[in-house]
Amino acid sequence: MKRNFPFAVLATAALLTIAGCGTNVVNPVTGRTERSAMSPQQEVATGRQAHQDVLKEYSVVDDAKLQAYVTALGNKLAAQSHRAELAWHFTVLDSPEVNAFALPGGYVYVTRGILAYMENEADLAGVMGHEIGHVTARHGAQRATRQQNAGIGVLAATVLGAVLESRGVSGATDLAGQVSQNAAAGYIASYSRDQELQADQLGAEYLARNRYDPKHMVDVIQVLKDQEQFAADQAKAQGKQPQSGNSWLASHPSNEQRLQRIRDEAAQLTGDKPVDENRAAFLQAIDGMVFGDSPSQGLVRGQQFLHPTLDIALTAPAGWALQNGSETLTVMSPQRDAALILQPVPEKAGTVHDDILRRWGAEQGRTDAKTINGLKATHFSGVRKNAQGQRGNAEITLITSAKGAVYALVYAAKDGQSLQSRRAALTQAEESFRALTADDKKLAKPWKVALRPYPAGGFAEMAKTAVVTEAQLKLLNGRYGGEAPPKVGERVKTVVAAP
Repeated sequence: MKRNFPFAVLATAALLTIAGCGTNVVNPVTGRTERSAMSPQQEVATGRQAHQDVLKEYSVVDDAKLQAYVTALGNKLAAQSHRAELAWHFTVLDSPEVNAFALPGGYVYVTRGILAYMENEADLAGVMGHEIGHVTARHGAQRATRQQNAGIGVLAATVLGAVLESRGVSGATDLAGQVSQNAAAGYIASYSRDQELQADQLGAEYLARNRYDPKHMVDVIQVLKDQEQFAADQAKAQGKQPQSGNSWLASHPSNEQRLQRIRDEAAQLTGDKPVDENRAAFLQAIDGMVFGDSPSQGLVRGQQFLHPTLDIALTAPAGWALQNGSETLTVMSPQRDAALILQPVPEKAGTVHDDILRRWGAEQGRTDAKTINGLKATHFSGVRKNAQGQRGNAEITLITSAKGAVYALVYAAKDGQSLQSRRAALTQAEESFRALTADDKKLAKPWKVALRPYPAGGFAEMAKTAVVTEAQLKLLNGRYGGEAPPKVGERVKTVVAAP
């Protein structure tokens, strides 16, 4: 959770439309003329502006060495693509999500989350080649063209599609109300099946042009299939239904279909003998990279949410789940029928609780001033009028942190009965809100990717000194599907707490 509301990007993006009925453009990949809402020059301009909006939604990873490595690899791939003339831009985002996405005009993004699960440079090249393929085949422009007649601005279609495709629309609505806009964005988000398959094919082709084995596209899909299986296994062990994740695969065709298609494409691509997969260079680049949550966005450690930068902490009741999003923290009941949603109040709303509640639309109801762990708080329960003028029951607690920032704790439930049955746990979570204690600060250490020789005792032995499980170590090293273990002494990835 970050201090500011990233959905400002959505409002900004929605302002730009490109006038006119479009222009005829030759597609660089197919050689065919197609009607488009964007000329190549407009693609670049749109991507440049949308890039600034993406940077409001995400942070850039603070690792010059890693950024330089990814940029060099991206430029190498782009130089052999169908649009080598573009000024390409490659950015590593500080996000644990397993994702990559692209904007028109040559803007490509990978998260540190997806980097952690790649095995070598050729695997990463497959992910980046796929995203480069979306740009070279003008898929973003095609999506914007599809949406122009729907009354959604071209830039809105571009940036909303890219950002929300990469992570999914948040389940928690902010105080101002974004429902209609988010619904439109979710519709924009998906590339078509044919576009995804074409990007796979282009990724394999760009691998071959750079003398990587195109079969690494198969490896990438398999690695991400293992992610899905791991999530399903974890959910089953907890007696839950698997959730559709915000991963690189979320909006793509079925993995079995992609695997078969890529196997066919890779088998047809021939050329010079492939270069080494550059595993050593890749591992060196990610050595020491943050894994999972970062301190700047808040850390989830078991039932604890800890945010060293904001100096706030909260504890989830036993069995409740913590979901740390970019703009909200959601404390979800095991039955998923109630939640406490923590989010920062914009600075422009002020610091006086009564004024904030009035601006939020609070009308008749009960307002109680109280103190939570030494922090000033105000609880409101009553009728609230939303931004659309509709009235409904609402319950919210405002609390001022030790740093003077105001946070809202919003009660949410599927119905009144669920709210009442979960009230004790919701109150328990609310009353755990606090400034970081000495124990919290000890726990609030980032986790890092580290390289270790593979021991004779295997991943079970490695798990004794790691902060993740044996199953996660197998997943991290491409062995979750039952592949042969590494050789003893081979460098493999583990995850440890920073000193």
